[in-house]
Parts: sequence; structure tokens; C-alpha cells
Amino acid sequence: MTRIRLPIAAALAAAAGIALAAPARAQRIAVRLDPAAASAPITGRVFVFLSKAADREPRLQGGSYGGSVPFFGLDVSDLRPGTAATIDASVLGYPYKKLSEVPAGDYYAQALLNVYTQFHRADGHVIWVHNDQWEGQRFNTSPGNLVSEVVKVHLDPKSSTPITLALIRKLPPVTVPEDTRWVKRIRIKSEMLSRFWGAPIYLGATVLLPKGFDEEPGRTYPAVYIQGHFGLGAPFGFVDPTAAGTTGRGGRGGRGGGVRMQLGAPVPYDDVPTSARESGPEFAKAWMADDFPRFVAITWQHPTPYYDDSYAVNSVNNGPYQDALLTELVPLLEKEFRLIPEGNARFLTGGSTGGWECAALQLQRPRFFGGAWCLYPDPVDFRRNQLVDNYADTNAFIPNVSEPPIPERYMMRTPDGQPQVTQRQMSQLEAVLGTRARSGQQFDAWDAAYGPIGADGYPRRLWDRLTGHIDKEVAAWWRDKGYDLTVLMAREWQQNGRDLAGKMHMYVGDMDNHYLNLAVYLMEQEAARLDGPKANFTFEYGRPMKPHGWQPFTNAELVRMMDSFRKARATTP
Repeated sequence: MTRIRLPIAAALAAAAGIALAAPARAQRIAVRLDPAAASAPITGRVFVFLSKAADREPRLQGGSYGGSVPFFGLDVSDLRPGTAATIDASVLGYPYKKLSEVPAGDYYAQALLNVYTQFHRADGHVIWVHNDQWEGQRFNTSPGNLVSEVVKVHLDPKSSTPITLALIRKLPPVTVPEDTRWVKRIRIKSEMLSRFWGAPIYLGATVLLPKGFDEEPGRTYPAVYIQGHFGLGAPFGFVDPTAAGTTGRGGRGGRGGGVRMQLGAPVPYDDVPTSARESGPEFAKAWMADDFPRFVAITWQHPTPYYDDSYAVNSVNNGPYQDALLTELVPLLEKEFRLIPEGNARFLTGGSTGGWECAALQLQRPRFFGGAWCLYPDPVDFRRNQLVDNYADTNAFIPNVSEPPIPERYMMRTPDGQPQVTQRQMSQLEAVLGTRARSGQQFDAWDAAYGPIGADGYPRRLWDRLTGHIDKEVAAWWRDKGYDLTVLMAREWQQNGRDLAGKMHMYVGDMDNHYLNLAVYLMEQEAARLDGPKANFTFEYGRPMKPHGWQPFTNAELVRMMDSFRKARATTP
């Protein structure tokens, strides 16, 4: 991988969202804020996307590590209507670092302005971040963000003739699916989070009801909480047979729901279809059968100003999301949907981000939840934060070697081991998407959820996005505050072991695309050492060459497993 070739000053300026003077003869793209689209100055981040294809708007083809078209990003502060921000050779881009590196030719160009909101937080910090509009931090589709028309342009890095794009329209509001007999949705203002952020912050849930719910008003039910990224689709990808226009896709539901992400989504890990996971209609058929266990299945919506998901933890940067979810949202759900309010009736599952949340909630709240089936989780041991050792490594991009050849560290591979994306490339992408941990992508999401606050009020990054240097104070914070789940498990076993023994079930492919199996191996080793009582956790690995998204059972089989587990626990003295 070629290292960043920007001069130091230009690189630092690009990382800070500042444009330096470009050479006199160099291509520039001016992004003008049309007075018809805005009546007041706007603070945010301006993007320009360049695509060779005309089948989709360029903004929908950029912003992802998985095949992004060239795009560039620049912070703007109080951009006034009628004025322009300029993308030139000093502005960092992805996958090309500079506009001058983009090959000359004809492109379809489009500009976008990701609008930031000023928050006066309860901790005294005043910061600018994107206020989620119930879209799950999708910067390229977020309601209220401004876009230009798609314009065909000729790009010539040697040309001094500027290209101009005008921001002329706002993106429309989110359309929330209508409730049906089977699927209900709740959205509430969180008082805890609103106090922390100094502005209204919302939590939500999508609820899948069991057969007979309306016909048996006196019956109560256990619940399965499916953790994952923001989505308004039905839990487990359930396809409601009574819903008009059903397509068989459940929207951006929780991990393990059999739903794939779209290019440009603010999430790093795509679900990979597996032979075990049934389709939405197949799951619905099982769910509605007379002999199926009567559970209520629930996905949470908890987007933060930094990511589409809070990781369901309390955080000094995001606020008390775990407390809000468990003391504001869950009691409401238990009352509204007749859920049994006890630990042995609350179960967890989820994959990837949701897999980590599944494990964290069970380990951090051992009595509140009765069992966790966690699929291909984000790193649960920071000695293998993907391929990075937070504690021993000094750089996230390269191993601890000083003499060439110095290999680049990867963060993504194919199931047969072919490297795909490096740590450096992913970090460059995040640097383009947003400064100060505002990219809405994976590494910044971890910094916001796990890390300390910087002096400027924004999250301190574990590693520098341009150099890869690891901040050891931040690494220690991640560990000491309980986000290294293996450390947390071992440290608190004497007080929590009796409430955790037998409750954790982990599943991951042996060739997880993001190397997530490596941290699970380490957690299994530590769990085997626990005593008084023995952990008796389950660890299963998909072999051979099972990728991210692997699970050894269908979702219907998973619910049946939970039902059997619950009944066995209910009869255990």
C-alpha cells in the first residue's frame, strides 16, 4: 500500500478539514450554497463525488470502503448562502488522496453538505455533530442534508478552469413503515439522553408480536432483544403477510436478521448470507405456527450523533445510553407488550456490532438478562482488535518492526484469506468522511463509545487516522472502563460468576472477514480458566472458511433454543 504522500502541513490541514492554497494551475471544484436552499449559514461537511456510472446518484456510490467512487470531504463553518467551499488538491479524498490524482476524463459529479447541529452538553462541552434524523447516520441520505444535481463534467487535473456545483435541494424525511397486526413501533424522547445532550434525543423499538397476542390479553411473554445497527425493518427479517407491498426485505434490521446493508451505509461489517439462516418468509411461517414458542422479538433504535448505534453502553462521549435503554425503554416495552419483567425472560442475540452488544449487555448486566447468543461479535478482547493489539502495538497500520520490508496490516479479507482493505485505507476513508470522530464509520464509532473526551469536547481517537500512532492513554481507558469484555469478564467473575455461568454462547466463522474470530479465541481461553463457578460458556467456530455472518442455526431454531434454555433455568434450584 502506498503511503500518504501529502506534505505534512497539507496532511494535517486535510485531517482538520482545512483547505490550503492549491497550485495556480490545478483543478478545483467549487460547491456553492444556493440561497434558494438555505436562508442562514450552515456548519457541516461538504463532499464531492465523482462517478463514471450514471445509473445511481454519485452520493449513493461513495462513502464506503467496499468499492467507493472517488470522493472528497471538507469541513465548513458558517457557510453563507451564495458563497462556496472549494475542493482542490489540498483536500484529502478516498480512494485517491488528492483531486490531482483522479484520472482525467468525463465524470458524473455531485455535491452534498452533511449538516451539523450545535449541542451544548451537560458536561460543559459545546460541539458540532450531525443530529440523526431517524435515518441511522446515513450521511448520504439523511433528511435535511443538501445536495446538488448530478452534472456531467470533464475532469482534468492540469486545468485551471473551476467546476461549480450548486447545493439546491434538501433530502426528504424518512418514511417509517406502518404498524401491522404483527409488527409495532415505538419512539420516545429519552429524558436521560436529552439532559446529557441539551437537546431532544430519541430511542425506539420495533416489536414483533407472537401468534395469539391479541386473542389472549392476560398472557405474558418472554422477550428476545436482537441487537444490531439502526433499522426500521421487522425483527429477524420477518415478512409480514398482512403488510401491503411486502418485498421480503426487512430493512436495516438487527444482525442475524438476514438483511444486507446497502453501499454507502455508515456501517462497516456487511451481513453475509449463510446456508443456515432462513429467509424472511420462511421465518414468518415458523413464527406464526401453532407449535412455535411464544416470544416477543424486539430490535432497538438508538442512533447517536456519532454513529447509527450507541453500542448499548454508557459512554462519556455518547451519554448514558445503556441506562436509558434499560430504565426508560425496556420498562415501557414490558408494560405495553405484556413482557415478563425478570431476568430469565429477557434474552439477547445479535451479530457483528450487535454481537458485541449482546455480549456486553450480558456481561455488564448479568442479572438483568437471562442468556446471550452472540454472533460474530466485534472485538471482545482488545489484544486482537481485529489484527491490532491495543496494548502491545505502537501503530495500527504496521506491526512493531523498524526495518523494511514493513507490511501493511489489513482489516478485511475474503473467506479464503485474500486481503481486501488495510487499516490505513479504512482510516483514510474515515478521515475523509469526518474530522473529530464524526465519520459515522467503525473506528470513530468505537472511539465515541469506548474512549475518553478530548480537550476540544470530541472523542479522543485510539489511533491517528493519518499516521496510525496508537494513544496508550486511550487504550488504557478502553480497558479500564470495561469495554474490553475479556478483561471485564475475568476481573468481575468473583462477584458475577454465579449470575453468568452457562449464559454466554458465542458463534463466529473461522475465516471471519474482519478477523473477529481472533478475539473470540482469546475470550474462550480466559473463560476456560475461570472458577468458582466454572464459566460453562459455549464457543463454536464455523469451519472451514466460514465468513462474517456465519451462524450454525436458523433464527427459528435460535428462538427454540432460547425457549428450552429458559425452561431448564426455571426448574434449576
